[in-house]
Amino acid sequence: MNIKPLSDRVLIEPAAAEEVTIGGIIIPDSAKEKPLKGKVIATGNGTKDEEMIVKAGDTVLYGKYAGTEIELDGTKYLMMRQSDILAILA
Repeated sequence: MNIKPLSDRVLIEPAAAEEVTIGGIIIPDSAKEKPLKGKVIATGNGTKDEEMIVKAGDTVLYGKYAGTEIELDGTKYLMMRQSDILAILA
């Protein structure tokens, strides 16, 4: 895959949702809580007003409704602005 986000956008691979079982009942994917963290895959160059702080390989936290879901080569990603990222995990 060769993708380069533009401007202040960031491509993130969301962390996998944890498998939850309740008394032997497996919760389906549609009912699982979406993960709120992921790994930065690629970043844009920033804008003249905002430099890029995050870089590829960072693990970040983002808001519940942040970003746009896209699918490339069978893998789901989120594309969002850097300002939608809440924190970088150390």
